Amino acid sequence: MGKRLRKARSMCCCVSPRSSYLTPHSIFNWYEEDVWTEIAKFLDGRSLVMLAVTCKWFSRVMMEDSVWKYACLRDLQVPDPGKVAFKWNKLYATAFDGSHACMFRQQEKHIDWMRIGAFLFDSPAAFLTENLIAPFRIPKEDTKEKLLQLKGCCLLNNIKTGIWIAGPTVIIFEDLQLVRCPVCDLDSCDGTMQTLDARHIELFLSDGYHDGSWDYDLLGSHDIIKQADGACGGIFDIKHLKDQSTSAIFDLKSWVGKQNDWQPKAMITLHAVAVNTNLQDNEGLQIRYHAMKAGKDGEIVSIRISQQLL
Repeated sequence: MGKRLRKARSMCCCVSPRSSYLTPHSIFNWYEEDVWTEIAKFLDGRSLVMLAVTCKWFSRVMMEDSVWKYACLRDLQVPDPGKVAFKWNKLYATAFDGSHACMFRQQEKHIDWMRIGAFLFDSPAAFLTENLIAPFRIPKEDTKEKLLQLKGCCLLNNIKTGIWIAGPTVIIFEDLQLVRCPVCDLDSCDGTMQTLDARHIELFLSDGYHDGSWDYDLLGSHDIIKQADGACGGIFDIKHLKDQSTSAIFDLKSWVGKQNDWQPKAMITLHAVAVNTNLQDNEGLQIRYHAMKAGKDGEIVSIRISQQLL
């Protein structure tokens, strides 16, 4: 007696979280939304996208805003900032796709850069400084120009609160300790420069940034006409300037590198960021402070502290 041919089973796409081939008494369901939402907490952005394109059901579950919010806050290591203006999958992309301001505005420059991380502006007030020696006493009576010239610091109000991306630290023309650009001989060469660039997480998704109507304004500049041992800068949320977590930035020995270490170093905490590059022999630095507003009277959405060898 011949063997019976096993009936071929037709292939079908997954159409429901309750697949028909599972028995009514099944304890585990492969297409259980709560299960996959939990699994998603262990996946990075690339893996979430790869899973989402497998079928419509996974696309719906993996593209839930709550999934991407969790991934974004987890990978940036910041707390929930509250209400945001864009979908979290878009915020995740702009935070992790490697984009930085110079890609949009200064494509012609020779730039080396490094991403630092993210921090939180909990208050709308910022303290910018080229001096990372604590403790700070924030003067209230001095003008912005006086603060820059005498104390090398700057106070800013109307900061857009929420998550800020710190970096990249941009080293234009690669070596801050060289006076002449090591890459070109152009007359238009800016020389060597370090820039601490911080931006609100929503900046690169805003039309005003892309159409060029939002741009950086010079807040002021300050020259150090003597040998500078290092180029450093810090951005602080004033409300948290004296927090214990912020104090790690002022422990310079723990992160700036040894005296003969010429690589840029950075430190980030929950409410502050700082950068330092040790310098070889030089004749001083010019420090410039820039800020970008979301429109003429809008909130400040990006900050730059740049140092250039004289």
